[in-house]
Amino acid sequence: MSKYIKLCAADQHELSAYVALPAREPMAALVVVQEIFGVNAHIRAVADSYAKDGFLAVAPALFDRIQPGIELGYDGADRERAVSLRAKLDPDKAVADIQAALDYAVTATEKNVGVIGYCFGGTLAWLAATRLHPSAAVGYYGGRIGNYAGEKPSCPVMLHFGKEDTHIPAEEVEKVHAAHPEVEIYWYDAGHAFNCDARSSYNAAAAKEARERSLGFLKKHLV
Repeated sequence: MSKYIKLCAADQHELSAYVALPAREPMAALVVVQEIFGVNAHIRAVADSYAKDGFLAVAPALFDRIQPGIELGYDGADRERAVSLRAKLDPDKAVADIQAALDYAVTATEKNVGVIGYCFGGTLAWLAATRLHPSAAVGYYGGRIGNYAGEKPSCPVMLHFGKEDTHIPAEEVEKVHAAHPEVEIYWYDAGHAFNCDARSSYNAAAAKEARERSLGFLKKHLV
């Protein structure tokens, strides 16, 4: 079961969010942070999958700051538009919108809440861990994450990266590892966006292994 809701950030910005509901009382909650393609079918499917595992999953529409209802594919003009939108989005405001989703999830469940993000959202999951107070955070192939390696997370963090990812130099990830050796970092024989089955870079084996690790990690720290 799923629904769309409205959230209100601290600066009074109103944004939409996709909410996936578990069949029974949620064991915890999870904020699912989008790629640069909006809360599209893939991100909704991620939220749905975690709802099946027993989480209330909330995916805030971060691009509502620019234009409501943005939902893009992965190729051609859609990809070009996604890149241009990413450049316009203020990370600080995106973090504020994630906080609004966290607040909703806490109120809705009265349970622990984690954050999981992909690509652009993977870096924002790291910022949520360092600037907000989720109970756990998971990031998949977050670009430019090394720029924020000096920030200290307030909760357990797990990060996933592809060894063949041409978008994220290993040196970026090493900055995080050097500053925070306690953070769980895993590498896969895969490229960028290996978790997304709508993209040519999808790697089923890597996606499965990372998903199993993420689910175990989230259950450990949220339930």
